[in-house]
Amino acid sequence: MPKVSIIIINFNGGALNNQCLAALDRQTFRDFEIILVDNASTDGSLATVDCSRPNLTVIPSPTNTGFAGGNNLGAKSAQGAWLALLNNDAFPDPDWLEHLVKAAEAHPEFDFFSSRQYCFNAPHLMDGTGDMLATNGRAWRRDYHVPAWRATNISGEVFGACAAAAMYRRSDFEATGGFDEDFFCHFEDVDLAFRLRLIGKRCFYANEAVVYHIGSATAGGEDSDFAVYQGMRNAVWTYAKCMPRGLLLKNLHRHLLRNARELYYALRTGKGRVALRAKFHALKALPKMLRKRRAIQLARTVADADIAAWLLRDPGHMPVETEIGMGKTERDYA
Repeated sequence: MPKVSIIIINFNGGALNNQCLAALDRQTFRDFEIILVDNASTDGSLATVDCSRPNLTVIPSPTNTGFAGGNNLGAKSAQGAWLALLNNDAFPDPDWLEHLVKAAEAHPEFDFFSSRQYCFNAPHLMDGTGDMLATNGRAWRRDYHVPAWRATNISGEVFGACAAAAMYRRSDFEATGGFDEDFFCHFEDVDLAFRLRLIGKRCFYANEAVVYHIGSATAGGEDSDFAVYQGMRNAVWTYAKCMPRGLLLKNLHRHLLRNARELYYALRTGKGRVALRAKFHALKALPKMLRKRRAIQLARTVADADIAAWLLRDPGHMPVETEIGMGKTERDYA
């Protein structure tokens, strides 16, 4: 059995798949399998993939199940003790997987791992050094678009991992049910990190595990209507499902204010209609999310204080100049 199962999701990925696979061919750590899930692509990109690789399994999905469903499908076929999720627009350094595995072996007290992500098209800028979460439910990638020389360069604990290049213990992924497929894509990794945190799992940022990430290459860009809708809807669902009762009641006014600020900013930038639709659908499905919440909170093993220690304060007086749904810079949180 391989030690690591690398899962890649393709939806009309074009040449990205082969570029990503070529980067995996150069990995110094070799004890892995690759599972490529094709989410009903229509651009013929799957036909361009060299399926003769002995460690590659291609799983065609009859429908597009999104990033969440695609990874869940891939995980069902995985044989490794670890699941390494890698976007097809994220290209790892040759020792990326080696450093993730070394981090897991050196820090057995941690259960999932985040990579050091550079912007592929502007490698002097960071794409992120782990995910952070605020008390109002807003999430962002630490050091996003910060100059690389000024970004965090020390490994250590973070709230969660950006699933563009992350590694999870397979048993934990399965125990939590994997990604919530209702999310389709965007914020599903924050939701999973929160659920893992609630059962006592911890995330480690491995500074030496480097990837170069384009970001939303097949989703129309980070500011597309699709990305805005998914992010704004799924952020509400994550808060409703995962925030412990005591912390929810204490910070609910901050969450409501955050949503009001998002809507105001969306109206100012021409995204008002899609933002209103996202919030309407979030509220419409709230009873379903609250049913999920019951099971999540019943399984919780950590105290409110343990979660609160990792929730940062999002100052409401700061201007919203970042991506709706997922923060782009740290200026709003300093």
